[in-house]
Amino acid sequence: MVDGAEEEMDNPTFRSDTVLSDVHLHCPSKRHLMVRLNAVGQPVFLSHFKLLWSTEDLASGKHVREITTGKEEQCRSGNELCDKDRSNMKEEGELSSEGVEALLDDDGDLEVVRRPRSASDLQAEDLLRDIVCPVILMKGKEDAFEDEEQECTCSDVVKIEHTMATPLEDVGKQVWRAAFLLADYILFKRDTFRCCSVLELGGGTGITSIIMGTVAKRVYCTDVGEDLLAMCEQNVALNKHLMEPGGGEIKVKELDWLKDEFCTDPEAPYSWSEEEIADLLDHCSVIMAADVFYDDDLTDALFRTLYRITHNLRNSCTVYLALEKRLNFTLRHMDITCEAYSHFRNTLNDLENLQDGKMKYTVEPIKLDFFQFLVYERIEQL
Repeated sequence: MVDGAEEEMDNPTFRSDTVLSDVHLHCPSKRHLMVRLNAVGQPVFLSHFKLLWSTEDLASGKHVREITTGKEEQCRSGNELCDKDRSNMKEEGELSSEGVEALLDDDGDLEVVRRPRSASDLQAEDLLRDIVCPVILMKGKEDAFEDEEQECTCSDVVKIEHTMATPLEDVGKQVWRAAFLLADYILFKRDTFRCCSVLELGGGTGITSIIMGTVAKRVYCTDVGEDLLAMCEQNVALNKHLMEPGGGEIKVKELDWLKDEFCTDPEAPYSWSEEEIADLLDHCSVIMAADVFYDDDLTDALFRTLYRITHNLRNSCTVYLALEKRLNFTLRHMDITCEAYSHFRNTLNDLENLQDGKMKYTVEPIKLDFFQFLVYERIEQL
């Protein structure tokens, strides 16, 4: 590890535009190993994200019946526990209604009666490991990964290099919940995506494209920035074994939403060949994007890119968009709002109402009651 890495972690600097993802706090890995500093001096970590079922089982269709049964049993037991919790709460309510004196200690201080922890709370905690802290991997200790690899089988772990805090313009280097949500849906609907040609817009670290690569024929994972694309390409290489059983292929390419054309400069890294552009336009039937709606100008640029690409596709296409609604207090409204999401919805409505005589877009929401195949916190804002 280069000199200064330890100082970088011991004295982190957070500016006003620093963006921090908390996904890494809920990783199934025991440690987050710092592997290097990237081109702009940000610490890069390697995390292991646990798949709840191996890719071999997913490819063969096993466990589907068992998953369904287990879910139903979980719901039934959960309802029973909820009933018990309600009765406990009712009992507590009756206790508090008897009089204030029953809730005061000898000094007259209020004693708060807390609901006993139920089995459902303990089961929920079991799904996530304890919050862990980063560990710096110093120079000459690359073999520290050996213990990690021995503890996890290759078929049920996704390895991702990522950063933990970035300026706003580099948020693609972090891992975000909506990417996991979309990956869950891909695994749940794997037959829908089998042997498809797929384009991901704003692929970031590449985790969604990697999951898609386990079932699809070819995935074009796109973003901007040589440093980010190099990280994404490294993650694809780390997880190549996951794609091999299905013969999937992932190509990491540059796609700038602020430009009207594909980058075809042969001297530029991650540029497109004419054959690749033709393959995309001739065979692409799925486009996906996860957690890319955080800036109004970029949202507008993405929808322009989306329209331009779908307009040139030979076949009809389905677009899957996943995001997390982030609530913020704004001085302009003097209230808690979700402006980025509101702008996204307005732009999506404009696309659906577009009448140009050439394209027709239909928008359908997807219920989030499908199974969870990756270990992460599926919050209600997703």
